[in-house]
Amino acid sequence: MPLPDPTQPHPIVLPDGSRHAGTVLLSAVIEQPNFIVGDFTYASDFAPPEDWATHLAPYLFPFSQEKLQIGKFCQIAHGVRFITSSANHAMDGLSCYPFPIFGETVPEGYQPDKRDTIVGHDVWLGYGAMVLPGAQIGHGAIIGAGAVVRGTVPPYGIVTGNPAAVVRKRFDEATIARLLEVAWWDWPRDRIEAAVPAIMAGDVEALERL
Repeated sequence: MPLPDPTQPHPIVLPDGSRHAGTVLLSAVIEQPNFIVGDFTYASDFAPPEDWATHLAPYLFPFSQEKLQIGKFCQIAHGVRFITSSANHAMDGLSCYPFPIFGETVPEGYQPDKRDTIVGHDVWLGYGAMVLPGAQIGHGAIIGAGAVVRGTVPPYGIVTGNPAAVVRKRFDEATIARLLEVAWWDWPRDRIEAAVPAIMAGDVEALERL
């Protein structure tokens, strides 16, 4: 089963032959230096923006001192937002008001929070989910619709709610360990294409034999 061309922004072809503008492969459209995204990760939106980087991560600026890193084969639904560390105010004083940014020049290096936000491979982020600064989301996780995610989400965990909490794991711990060992998302393209039937069938043994 062929994978989409990672250089083609719009991978979905509609019945009339046109490209679906509301779904994009982010690696083909993101040029923001602090927004790092893997091949085959897509985002969808009912009102597709011109600037996907700013749309998804509105506080991540080219001069920000943190990174937003999203792995390969992730699925990002309409309304998902990444609130990165540049959005945070200092909380160690008597006020959270950002006095330094209103001077004639912002002090060099001033940014109270510099944590990176990391999303692993093959993560599904549901409708309207919000990922907060410094979140670390493991491979294969599912982020439920409307979830507000902070802290660490374990590999293949399913989280829902505000604040998001793990409701269960997608697989037992032994299966999760096997999947992390296989790490199919790092395989060459032709090997992944050959593995698609096993991936879709949930056949870990077949995947391990490839």
